[in-house]
Amino acid sequence: MLQDIAPHIYRNQMSWKAPDADDFVLCYRERTLYCKVEDRNLILPRVKDVAADALQYAFSIDERADYLLSDAEFEEKDGFSYLDTGKLRSLALGPALMAAAAGESLYRWYSSQRFCGRCGRPMEKSKIERAMVCPACGNTVYPKICPAVIVAIHDGDRLVLTKYKDRPVKHYALVAGFNEIGESIEETVHREVLEETGLRVRNLRFYKSQPWVFTDTLLFGFFAELDGSDKITVQEDELSEAGWFYRSEIPEDRTHLSLTGEMMELIHGGVPNIVCIQP
Repeated sequence: MLQDIAPHIYRNQMSWKAPDADDFVLCYRERTLYCKVEDRNLILPRVKDVAADALQYAFSIDERADYLLSDAEFEEKDGFSYLDTGKLRSLALGPALMAAAAGESLYRWYSSQRFCGRCGRPMEKSKIERAMVCPACGNTVYPKICPAVIVAIHDGDRLVLTKYKDRPVKHYALVAGFNEIGESIEETVHREVLEETGLRVRNLRFYKSQPWVFTDTLLFGFFAELDGSDKITVQEDELSEAGWFYRSEIPEDRTHLSLTGEMMELIHGGVPNIVCIQP
């Protein structure tokens, strides 16, 4: 998956270290990233390659740090240009792609926190943690992370697949949805399944989580067995399609990018023996 970059090590602890010449620069301008692509591999510029001030530490991968730079106007040269970040998902997995995706999440957050949502005064960067602080009223805002669920609803050799409505992504996916205030993540599973498909499920089995930084989301993946009727009622304002697919009909995941794809692939060989966490 996107975050699986071993043997490389991602370190996201906040730091105030000065940039070295060989550190990387993540320069975003609206929905583009200054970079180049060679054989589907993303290449990021180094600090020594760009003349820039006000670099913001983002994180480190291995011994090299990545620094954010917002809305700079660089000359497109030496193969570097501004790439639409929507195309990142089509590139080869690796530490540079992980850095670019996570960096864009931070870029969106910093860009949206320039003024205090409580009193309207300009915000400042915290000197003790990754946060934005209002010097006037003390309002403190942390990076945006939205918890959500991915649910593989299965019944014997069948799996429920869906397609979103009015979204650029048209491939089949699993039932998914965001957690609501005051709701456990297990309750989110039951509610989202019922809302999107009209189905009920039992024997929830947690598989794994994924930081889906493309949308500032932390995904929790569950396998769940059908409980009762298999009649699907599609939530038409969310989905264009939802139906039962036999194991042999499940589309192959060639990207190995997402938790959704990995869970769909696992159904091909039968649902893993994962401990049931809820009836």
